[in-house]
Amino acid sequence: MKNEPVGSIEHLVDLLSRLPGVGDRTAQRLAYHIGRLGGGAATELADAIRDVQEHVRQCSTCCLLAESDPCHICSDARRDKSCICVVESSRDAYALESSGGYKGLYHVLGGRLAPLDGIEPEHLSVSELIKRVAKGGVEELIIATNPDMEGDTTAAMIRDAVGESGPVKITRLARGLPSGSHLEYANTAMLSEAIDGRREM
Repeated sequence: MKNEPVGSIEHLVDLLSRLPGVGDRTAQRLAYHIGRLGGGAATELADAIRDVQEHVRQCSTCCLLAESDPCHICSDARRDKSCICVVESSRDAYALESSGGYKGLYHVLGGRLAPLDGIEPEHLSVSELIKRVAKGGVEELIIATNPDMEGDTTAAMIRDAVGESGPVKITRLARGLPSGSHLEYANTAMLSEAIDGRREM
């Protein structure tokens, strides 16, 4: 018996369900909603996805996802280049940017240590961070990994790895952030307070 060809809706459901945080039911709702969109709106959505694929890249300096390399933050002469805030993802960096309380540079790790999921130090951009610090000019490293077990383990690993690169002050965001929370979901006031109340590790 031959397999029935997969219909376009079913194919879209399958693709959407592969996105992080999107389960089967949500994927089905989104797919059927997209199917009901008018031609112009559906084409605009497809064009936006294509634009992201074609224009968004990783900054070769800080690993932030942006539309230029170096990114708009690294190339901004007004930023404090003596301070680097280390985050797990580009989403976290943009969440901190929206707080308006931080004027330094960023470094995006691309994840966090999770040995059970096979994510080890070599899967993160730690070696790139060490090279940035070793070049000199960095006086403070703010570790802004999420305040949970994996985030704390990642922070300790970075502290130990970078500590060997020279005398750099290493701080951690204040615990104004609830334990187990994620930066991208914190409000701007909470993020600003966490930056101001950071402590040395």
